[in-house]
Amino acid sequence: MGTDILRKLEARLGPLHARQRLGIETDHEAQVFGQGLTFFHLENWYSAPAVIRIALKLMGLYWRARQNAERILVKRNDVRFAELPPAFDGFTILHISDLHVDMNEVAMQHLIELVRGMQYDLCVLTGDYRGKTFGPFEATLDGVAKVRAQLQGSIYGVLGNHDSIQMVPAMEAMGIRMLLNECEVIVRGDQRIYLAGIDDAHFYRVDNIEKAALPIPDGAFSIILSHTPEVYRQAAHADFNLMLSGHTHGGQICLPGSIPIKLEAVLPRRMGAGAWKYHNMTGYTSVGAGSSVLPVRLNCPPEITLHCLRCGR
Repeated sequence: MGTDILRKLEARLGPLHARQRLGIETDHEAQVFGQGLTFFHLENWYSAPAVIRIALKLMGLYWRARQNAERILVKRNDVRFAELPPAFDGFTILHISDLHVDMNEVAMQHLIELVRGMQYDLCVLTGDYRGKTFGPFEATLDGVAKVRAQLQGSIYGVLGNHDSIQMVPAMEAMGIRMLLNECEVIVRGDQRIYLAGIDDAHFYRVDNIEKAALPIPDGAFSIILSHTPEVYRQAAHADFNLMLSGHTHGGQICLPGSIPIKLEAVLPRRMGAGAWKYHNMTGYTSVGAGSSVLPVRLNCPPEITLHCLRCGR
């Protein structure tokens, strides 16, 4: 790592936080077994792409799965909240997750065409910008920059389990405000809501919901960004109204009916894709715009989502 990146991270996060996060990253990266919330990490197994490719070819599904991975859908999710300030009625959030930009150039070009000129009030990115979980990330940053060039207004992001914290200075230089256990205020007129984001909770386990929620006044409307939805209990009991996440890919390779063969997450299957509810918190798990391990999808099309916030029950 260059001294310039270290200096910027220390200035951004403080020397202790920066060195701790970098140390954890070095200790954990590319491990197949152990660490994180799950024991086996398919994305770190070097044979995984070949095994999946061969299996799909034997079933005659490989080329269809490749084409599916390029066909990104735009989904709409309207959600109502009694606690939402009236000034934010109709407030629309563009939610993009799991880009894995260096895995599928055709899919990313399609994404760029989809978001160009799209209307929304805020854009959030919920992690996993890189294809692999380790190694160089320059190609990732180039790909993110191309997508970012077509996005408008304020953009906020969090890191995923595929991402290095070393990417943060370059992403913030592009105009993407990275939330690392932090919170920002979103203002409309004389009313406000709070947007918090946590660092990766799945593999590196460096999330701190308590720190992210600390600036939020009691009773204020709040949204939390987390790469993984696996911390839904902690987020709900911290009184967040809305949780936006990704990570699961909805299974990516699913049986008919979008039934995932493997979810790569420790949580109820109903929370593995789309809208869900837990206690008083509403959640949404994006199946992602990109693909992991191999650029293939079956019965689980990639997506970006427009969340429209509405007042009322």
